[in-house]
Amino acid sequence: MIQILLSATSSSKSNGNPLFTLVFFGAIFGAMYFLLLRPQRRRLKEGQVLQSSIAVDDEIILNSGIYGFVTAIEGDVLWVDVADGHASERIEIRVSRGSVARKAPAADAASDDTK
Repeated sequence: MIQILLSATSSSKSNGNPLFTLVFFGAIFGAMYFLLLRPQRRRLKEGQVLQSSIAVDDEIILNSGIYGFVTAIEGDVLWVDVADGHASERIEIRVSRGSVARKAPAADAASDDTK
């Protein structure tokens, strides 16, 4: 009985091809690079380009969904007018440059689409 167990455990050992193992792990790393790392780097680069292109009088959308116009820039701090800007009352908030989700589409381009 003991001999049967010993022979069963010794026969279950198999040496796989180390080249196959290397190729398998290389394929996993390649898939992770193309599915996770590369898109993440692209999004980071796009965010940096967006943040560096923000100028005064741009209409922006914050990560919280608030629309506003940039009235002043002080380094990494943006002053954003969240009111319509045409009334006598102005409501400005101070936000981080990193909280900008995207620039809002231009108002003249939106009016051209509705015609």
